[in-house]
Amino acid sequence: MVGTGSHGDAVLAVLRDEDQRRTGRGVLGREEGLGVDAVGGELLPEGGTIAEFPSRQTVEDVIAHHFTGRIEQVPNSYSAIKINGQRAYDLAREGKDVDLKARPVTISEFSVSAVRYGYASTTCAGSPLADAIEIAPEESWHAETDGQNEPNMQPVMELDVTVTCSAGTYIRALGRDLGSELGLGGHLTMLRRIRVGRFSVNMPNVMTAHTEAKTFTNREGIEVTRNRAVLDDAEHAVDHALDLVASAAASMDMLPVTEQEATDLRFGRRIAHDIHTTMAAYVPETNDLVAIVERAKRGETKPVAVFN
Repeated sequence: MVGTGSHGDAVLAVLRDEDQRRTGRGVLGREEGLGVDAVGGELLPEGGTIAEFPSRQTVEDVIAHHFTGRIEQVPNSYSAIKINGQRAYDLAREGKDVDLKARPVTISEFSVSAVRYGYASTTCAGSPLADAIEIAPEESWHAETDGQNEPNMQPVMELDVTVTCSAGTYIRALGRDLGSELGLGGHLTMLRRIRVGRFSVNMPNVMTAHTEAKTFTNREGIEVTRNRAVLDDAEHAVDHALDLVASAAASMDMLPVTEQEATDLRFGRRIAHDIHTTMAAYVPETNDLVAIVERAKRGETKPVAVFN
């Protein structure tokens, strides 16, 4: 989502605290080094090949017991969290120790939709599995590790998952921690956000995009290549935009107000409405978004962000 102008930013600010739904693909059986702007990256050196992989049922049981509900999560080192004024990913790139504290997050859904066992490339992260198989949910898998598989290939377990979580949850950290709990190591190879609050990828004004490789010189003077998202129809992006009232209505409950109440809110005054959640006040007759409001006390509502 992209908000334009200070008013658009104010509406988006409300969404930062909304829950999110994401789909992803995780690999168990190997850890991975990740950059802040990538799901997939430089593979860490092998720490030994794992031959025994748990059943889907075992993985789902571990998820249910350790990774649903309210949990404590340590964010990834390559995150945008600030430590003494510096981004964690900048410190990590400089080779410095990054000590991030665990923080509470809520996982309301962590479901597994598919499981595959096979062999992954040790040189190309995210490439399709070779000799992939699907087996009964209660069955575990013993991989061939005596040299029968191709060079630079390692046995892994691949999961397709859906996660619904509170704002501030790091899905990559879930993959890392699930792999650690199972004693396998784990990382993500794909991650897609499909809903934030009431906004979803199924809305008619959603634009599609594709990836293009871009080569640039980083801060250390090293030439690197990264994928970037490019809109498929950038010239007509404005045609997909929602006005302020429509954007607010897709984000939160709406509170219709009179012209006089709109004036009061814009001057920072309270109005006589009894609400129980954050809402967007608007004048229906003029389709005018007035303010983001919240409960002040019983019978009174106050503005927290005003649109002039």
